[in-house]
Amino acid sequence: MIAPPWLPIPPVGYGGIENVVHTLVPNLRKLGAHVELFTIGETILRSDKKHWLYKANQTKYIHRPYYDVMPILVAHQTYALNIIKKGNFDIIHDHNPYIGPAMLAFAGEKLPPILHTLHGPPFSTPDQLALGIPSNLPMWQELAQADRIQYVNISRAARKLVPRLMHHLLLEPVYNGIEVSQFPFKKKKGDYFITLARFHPNKGQELAVRASKLDNHHLKMAGMVGELTRPKQVMLELANPASGYRSLIDFRYFSDHIFPELEDGKIEYLGDLSGNTKLQFLSNAKALLNPIQWEEPFGMAVIEALACGTPVVAMARGSMPEIITHGVNGFLARNFREFREYIKKVGDIDPEACRKSVEKKFSGHHMAKQYIARYESTIKLAHR
Repeated sequence: MIAPPWLPIPPVGYGGIENVVHTLVPNLRKLGAHVELFTIGETILRSDKKHWLYKANQTKYIHRPYYDVMPILVAHQTYALNIIKKGNFDIIHDHNPYIGPAMLAFAGEKLPPILHTLHGPPFSTPDQLALGIPSNLPMWQELAQADRIQYVNISRAARKLVPRLMHHLLLEPVYNGIEVSQFPFKKKKGDYFITLARFHPNKGQELAVRASKLDNHHLKMAGMVGELTRPKQVMLELANPASGYRSLIDFRYFSDHIFPELEDGKIEYLGDLSGNTKLQFLSNAKALLNPIQWEEPFGMAVIEALACGTPVVAMARGSMPEIITHGVNGFLARNFREFREYIKKVGDIDPEACRKSVEKKFSGHHMAKQYIARYESTIKLAHR
């Protein structure tokens, strides 16, 4: 199991891939798998064996230019490959975007079969190209010729975005999972709504702010602003005209669309939350508002809220229709008008239905069983 080198497992606060690995590894072991984890030294997750090159997390470098960051990824991945080649492994499960497939696909015949999870939306879209972001499709065109690696998406919505040239390497999607028992279920809710996501135009938090202002809702917002996790840090950088964070779209989005609305106290920014503080934040809320403006491949915050019995009001984009059953555990809006109206109807949703929806499809046990089936398929395909 090759995790990224950026954060420990479990992460403190935000950490999408790391949270998935944190749930997956123990559930695989419960099903009888022997799991050796490649991570960083700060990781406390138990596995049958832990390997690490970097003792400390490398998050502080993640927004540096690629020529500063790339050696970290290459060293981490190469370290893993050097050990794996000398071991007796049945399969590699890789979680490192881009660099993982690039290094594994052509790493030589000494490697066991390989499965890579496509956690994000890693394929260039017309919207990205319009912003001047270079296309990554030539890279995938070359990787498609390496048939020794299989890929799995985290939703059917994400699978639809995979270029046709990659389809022969795709296995059926596997939904992310959580340990449902670790999320406190509460039927009686507080008098506030929440957002929980890093601040970015894709996440659309400004729509949650606008709806809350129009209808006088109390909105509590949590999430990272760039790399910043505490409100005091964010406010200090906002007060600094020369702040280096102004080059980040995340920071500018918060500065332009969220910060000006924090004056009256009805809209609050709480920083990046973790541990019991995050669990209470989720379980006491009237609803999680998720007005995404992109084809989100999954949504960990969504299933975490549902596990607490907290309904979700989201835009009907990306994986949301796969997680939310309209009128049962939340609402799916097609536009801002509908989003605003559905917020007013969250009292119609039964918190128990929210919890059951996660227990049925998004538990850690269910995810691990699905991955074992994909491992068996990958091994079978490699030995054809």
